[in-house]
Amino acid sequence: MARALLAALLALSTVAAAQTAPAGTPPQTTPPAGGPAAPGTPAPAPAEPQPATPAPAPAPTGPTAEEVNEKIEAAKKEMREEIRAQLATQSAAQGWQEEWVEQAQKLELLELDGYLRVRPDLFHKLDLGRVPDPDGYTLFPRPPTSPNERTIAGVNMRARIEPTINISEEVRVKMQIDALDNVVFGSTPIYLNTRSELYQFAIDSNTQLPPQAGLNSFKDSILVKRAYGEVSTPVGILRFGRMGSHWGLGMLHNDGNCIDCDFGDTVDRIQFVMEPFTGWYAAGMLDFNVEGPTSEILDEQGQPFDLSNSDDTHSYVIAIARRDTEQQERAKLDNNLGVLNYGIHFTYRTNRNDPIGWANGQPSGWVKRSASLYIPDVWAKYERKEWRVEIEGAAVIGNIDNRATSVAAVADPGQTQALNILEFGAAAQGEYRFLDGQLRLQLDLGFASGDKAPGLGNRPRRVTGGSNGNTQPGDIDGRQYVCASNGSCSDNYIRNFRFNRDYRIDMILWREILGPITDAFYAKPTLTYSVAEGFDIFGAIIGSAAVYPESTPSGTDRLLGIEINAGARYLTEDGFFAQVQWGILFPQGGLANPSPGNGAAAPDLETAQAIRGILGIKY
Repeated sequence: MARALLAALLALSTVAAAQTAPAGTPPQTTPPAGGPAAPGTPAPAPAEPQPATPAPAPAPTGPTAEEVNEKIEAAKKEMREEIRAQLATQSAAQGWQEEWVEQAQKLELLELDGYLRVRPDLFHKLDLGRVPDPDGYTLFPRPPTSPNERTIAGVNMRARIEPTINISEEVRVKMQIDALDNVVFGSTPIYLNTRSELYQFAIDSNTQLPPQAGLNSFKDSILVKRAYGEVSTPVGILRFGRMGSHWGLGMLHNDGNCIDCDFGDTVDRIQFVMEPFTGWYAAGMLDFNVEGPTSEILDEQGQPFDLSNSDDTHSYVIAIARRDTEQQERAKLDNNLGVLNYGIHFTYRTNRNDPIGWANGQPSGWVKRSASLYIPDVWAKYERKEWRVEIEGAAVIGNIDNRATSVAAVADPGQTQALNILEFGAAAQGEYRFLDGQLRLQLDLGFASGDKAPGLGNRPRRVTGGSNGNTQPGDIDGRQYVCASNGSCSDNYIRNFRFNRDYRIDMILWREILGPITDAFYAKPTLTYSVAEGFDIFGAIIGSAAVYPESTPSGTDRLLGIEINAGARYLTEDGFFAQVQWGILFPQGGLANPSPGNGAAAPDLETAQAIRGILGIKY
């Protein structure tokens, strides 16, 4: 930077020198004003003859204005490049969602981030006109009071606050607090307060009450979802508490921090991140997934503690990544260089005993589970100014020595078989940018492993009517292993990989009807055009199919549906966000109605549509 400043000063001094009169030039003589002299004024003496003055030497030729401007611009460019280079060398532990070093000119005690969102939506025929499966389950919930109502609409909201309390430049506390989290407009009217005698009919209600768990809602109006400490040390960053977990594309580990997300992975974790080499980051993490029953009893004071260590589920995580900071990526792309980032996230999870049969907050028994999982997750991204390719692949491999899920089942040999877990999933995104980034074409591809057991496997605890609790042909969902009451299992493998619930590719089929992507593959081309700064329009086509046709409700066809999504979004510099989307789903043979028998044809499926909007403010 010093060289750039010196070059700028030299350029400016050159300009000044070019504007200064050359030495040796005779002074200019000013004639007397007013014409002839007044009477009585002696005439001026005649001027003495002066020796001839030699002609002045020609003025030295200075740089032209264009040359000076070029030097100034070159100096400015060099300054900008050196500033970028300095910023690019600053470390950042990205991939674990927090900054390596806080970039703030002045330390503020309290920083507030977050958003307010309001989401109106309308659903039309999301049950697809499909009859219930053999166990009585439908694809989409139907209103209990008016089952023939096919169009429903509503509005929900969330106010998220993410404060950072800076104790010092090295020590801080971070939190995530949600207020009125996904509260449906009109869902907590004063009319529903059963202790009030003031309102008899719904038409009389004219105000809303704060949601209170157990009174007028399933959850309270304010939820503290995350709180953790962060300490910067000379060798790395220590984090401890309840925090979000994210990796790669978010296919498997997703923190749910997007403005349209609803879930998010939150873990109780102790984590240390360090940068052993420039651009390389390594993190070790200990997650407390399940601790089992504790000594906590309602209305008692004091510190609760874990009653047993034998029923704990813990994860031991190592993540290693080569990543550029945002400044480094921007600098490379601006200079037509490529950006290559990659890493691996590995989890080992173990559980010995599993408390079951819970009542009044305490288990009525345990099962010796002796379970373990190995979860590798590999991610890579290569990006240039015109295009980007990003991929992620993961596996879940392990075993469960005892599958019993109730106290009674523990004593039944036909319900205590061992199970194996072998699941694979992958997602890829490719993007090409035209017209200097104004027009973008993106292709999403994904695969989640499955097996031939009936049902997709998103809801393994669903009670089904097959023998010994197994699923039967035509079931929409259920567990994915098949065991008999005599103690044998014709299929003791769980193979259906499940994407994270906040990794969404559509508006209707997976998001609203089937659940997380599992036992399926999909393709999704998307075209986005930037009409003006902050204003985009987009459209996409999503094709989805099951890996095995036996898993689908039809049991014979793997094609699930073709969906079209289109919309527009607008984002201002001061944080206002608005988006509207429309989707239409054309269900295919994999979701077909069963034949009613007697030679009659099965009823045709109906097309579903959805409209969803978002109004939000980010801060």
